[in-house]
Amino acid sequence: MERSEWIAISDCCTHYNIEISFVDSLQDYGLIEITRIQESKYIHEDRLPALERFIRLHYDLNINLEGIDVITQLVQQVEQLQHEIALLKSQFPR
Repeated sequence: MERSEWIAISDCCTHYNIEISFVDSLQDYGLIEITRIQESKYIHEDRLPALERFIRLHYDLNINLEGIDVITQLVQQVEQLQHEIALLKSQFPR
């Protein structure tokens, strides 16, 4: 596990001006994965866009964690359906 791929949660919270408890709550809901390396918590850099989206939903639009969870699930369902439609279109061209 390369350390350069992991960003300290404390650094993220400072950068985005958010509470660590918000990130912990996102993990509790299964929305992000936090990894412990030694005594510190880290998030993988690939998950930063999702974290930024959750921050905007919560702080800019005042959506609670339950709402963020539902929105995330619905977006995943839409993406899955779009993938299935594209697959079907490729199998049955007009």
